[in-house]
Amino acid sequence: MSFDGIVTRAVVDELKSALVGGRIDKVYQQEKDEIQIQIYNKGKNHRLLISASSNNPRIYLTQYSKKNPESPPVFCMFLRKHLIGGIILNVEQYLMDRIVVIDLSSQDELGLPIEKRLLVEIMGKHSNIILINKENGKILDSIKRVHEDMSRIRQILPAIKYQYPPSQDKRNPLETDREEFFNLLSKDKAGIQIYKFIYFNYMGLSPLVSKEICFRANIDIDRSLGSLNDEEKEELYVAFSGIVKDLKNNNYKPLSVYDKEETMVAFYSLDLEMYNSYDKKYEDSISRVLDNYYRKKDIEDRIRQKSQAIRKAIQARLERTKNKLAKQKEELLDSQSREKYKIYADLISANIYRIPKGADQVELENFYDENMTILTVPLDPKLTAAQNAQRYYKRFSKLKTAEKLLLDQIPETEEEVLYFENILFSLENVEEIQELDEIREELIKEGYIKDTSRSRKKRKDQEAPSKPYHYISSDGFSILVGKNNRQNEQLTLRTARKEDIWLHVKGMPGSHVIIRRENKEVPESTLMEAAVLAAYYSKGKNSSLVDVDYTEKKNVRKPNKAKPGMVIYENYNTITVKPDRGIVNKLELVES
Repeated sequence: MSFDGIVTRAVVDELKSALVGGRIDKVYQQEKDEIQIQIYNKGKNHRLLISASSNNPRIYLTQYSKKNPESPPVFCMFLRKHLIGGIILNVEQYLMDRIVVIDLSSQDELGLPIEKRLLVEIMGKHSNIILINKENGKILDSIKRVHEDMSRIRQILPAIKYQYPPSQDKRNPLETDREEFFNLLSKDKAGIQIYKFIYFNYMGLSPLVSKEICFRANIDIDRSLGSLNDEEKEELYVAFSGIVKDLKNNNYKPLSVYDKEETMVAFYSLDLEMYNSYDKKYEDSISRVLDNYYRKKDIEDRIRQKSQAIRKAIQARLERTKNKLAKQKEELLDSQSREKYKIYADLISANIYRIPKGADQVELENFYDENMTILTVPLDPKLTAAQNAQRYYKRFSKLKTAEKLLLDQIPETEEEVLYFENILFSLENVEEIQELDEIREELIKEGYIKDTSRSRKKRKDQEAPSKPYHYISSDGFSILVGKNNRQNEQLTLRTARKEDIWLHVKGMPGSHVIIRRENKEVPESTLMEAAVLAAYYSKGKNSSLVDVDYTEKKNVRKPNKAKPGMVIYENYNTITVKPDRGIVNKLELVES
């Protein structure tokens, strides 16, 4: 995806129209590298999102709010002091770079008017949000401070005069004419690829728009610059200048591009003709395009980061529990061969006076064998014959007791393995931070991880529980799909009525699925769709065929002392389905 200088220009154009003249009412900081500013203008509240995230730096107007921390971070308090009550004077882009400049008027400590400048630098891991005194250019503070040991070229610290990032000797495409463009073409000696030549030399242009320029010029992007003839160079310039003309005229066409799987593969602020064979959805706002993409992307990235420690801890426990299970099964197998030790003991006891002292083995007739075969019995030469017999009796008794214990322990260990696999499956399918919090709460309650939060009870009391997926079948039946153990238990044990249909993939981690019958017979088509959902939301998602068990909810119960999400069921049938994403996407998904 490409948040380049062209997208930045479109965002600035939109922000200028919506925010200039507006009053800053509120400032929030929900993430360590992200803020939201509420601005009232023209009878409407606007929510400006600014992120200096290394993975997803961005700025635009958002429709979504996030949960605020219990106490605002230091930088948030700093911004509230300097920004609230201020008026937005101007929004502009620095050259064609990914730098947004927001000028505002506010008051100093004495109540006197003062102008400040909020700078948003969208530069990957070097992204930043910086507030400066506009009059003297000195930095007041930033969301990321950059010390000399971090960068010798450019420090970002309070009281230092702000300097824009180095330009990297790139040209502003808005100021380029035909002569300069062709001069650059003629200077290339390295045989660089054509599309790379464009974004290497022009500020704000990304590989995406560089490839689009080549496409419009009908030139293969992989060709070298030196292979172009004069006619092709002319076509390249025409395509380049067409893009520049749209920029100068603010002729934006915000769009999202989707593939056949309905996955977004690109977004941009100008039309992308190279994606004409894809599904292109146009919007009247670049912020809406960015909001649709980054909300999901940012949540996914933050979930991945925040779940890493949990996943690592549970993966380690799973490996240890699997090793424990293997050892238990090995010990069970050993215990089931205990009869030979009783035979050894009985034979020694029956021949106790025939066994010489200090012998390490003895050959005795096995009277348990009808043929009275000779059996070699190992002995401990340090022990008497009677002591050797007692040693074997004790071993037999110990293994007999061990078998009873292991027959109880192995099912418990198997359940724990399945539980950890279910947790890992749930972590892979988390879509909201709240769902991750619920998994963490469960693991804390079960004693598998420590609670490092000081406000667990308060957080738990304040949050409404997350909700399962709610699909509508082609026949109009509601199908509910749990996303984690808490949701699965809620669905199966509390939400579902006894006559509802319960489904679950056979023998592997997966979601509990409920068809709400509403006193009606469930058609075969709805049953098939629910089975596909059960297969799709399971560990067998990428398998060609998956077995799914189904029964009425009254046949499902949770055993005493069972772990969260663990149930047993009876009187079931099995249906084999393909975990078809196409079928899942066709079903109506009700927004919770």
